[in-house]
Amino acid sequence: MTQDPSSTTACDCGLIDAHTHWIPQQFPAYLGQRKGVPWPSMAPSNAACDRNVMIDGKVYRTVPDTSFDAARRVQEMQGMGVTHQVVSPMPELLSYWLHADDALALTRFMNEELAALAHGSPEQFTALGAVPLQDVGMAIAELERGMRLGLAGVELGSNINGKPLGHPDHIPFFAAAQSMGAAIFVHALRPAGMDRVVGPPFIEQVLAFPGEIGLAAASLLTTGVLVQVPDLRISFSHGGGSLAMLLPRLQHAWQQMANVTKAIPNSPREQVRKMYVDDLVYDGATLKHLLHVFGETQVMAGTDYPFAILDREPARRIDELALGEETRRLLRQDNALRWLGRDVPGKPSS
Repeated sequence: MTQDPSSTTACDCGLIDAHTHWIPQQFPAYLGQRKGVPWPSMAPSNAACDRNVMIDGKVYRTVPDTSFDAARRVQEMQGMGVTHQVVSPMPELLSYWLHADDALALTRFMNEELAALAHGSPEQFTALGAVPLQDVGMAIAELERGMRLGLAGVELGSNINGKPLGHPDHIPFFAAAQSMGAAIFVHALRPAGMDRVVGPPFIEQVLAFPGEIGLAAASLLTTGVLVQVPDLRISFSHGGGSLAMLLPRLQHAWQQMANVTKAIPNSPREQVRKMYVDDLVYDGATLKHLLHVFGETQVMAGTDYPFAILDREPARRIDELALGEETRRLLRQDNALRWLGRDVPGKPSS
């Protein structure tokens, strides 16, 4: 069954949320041969509707039932003015620190569950899966399998066990994703700089994620990935993090410093206008800056549902900018459809 978010978003009232997360209600038991593997599991929480995600025998995060209950998700979507969600795994579940064969077993399970979610409610959900990118060959094979299952693409972490996303080792994977027409969504994962972050629990998400995503996105510019795979449809969470502020420095260096000009094939300012970003920056002036930097065709609505930092009023965030009707529609749905490789209503197919 083909997922078709455009079927419910043909009118201006529709909104596609390009940044939401999922956790399964249960994980399978670990069946590998290794000991001490940080395999995830689920356990009851103090609240009846919540569940604890357990990793290494400890509570990693307490999550609501909307993380896995499709009917409950749809109820909350209606209250938020969202007609369709792009659903991807909770980033910690990408599990790049597992041995590749163990990670493959976990991602295969998740991809099957996510495909079932999307197939069961195609008008409400499009699913992105996961791949064990610590082994590029395995990752390509699982991406191909996931696309056959009906996934629209995959979520990637911002680094792979500390290796930058734009490292040349990952170019074969990006080339494969381009050839398969897979959408890529990049989310912060185990960010750099945590030794400098001080504050209460979850401050990592507030302060460290933007810098991490900015560095991940910049690594695709500084290693020429986007030049080598020019048709890759890749999106970065949290408004691309710090990239919009880093870009003028990188552009200036590219214009003024011969070694930077030689290393980076094309203008960074032009390259970023091929990236997609969500609008999850919680501020109208900052959102306007994203439109200026990335372009009106590259910014999509995103909420980080169902986690605590989510934006509960994504439509209002866009509507308050007093944009023209065409730009509003781009942000609310058309840009997301193009990123996913879907037809945009009323526009000829590319």
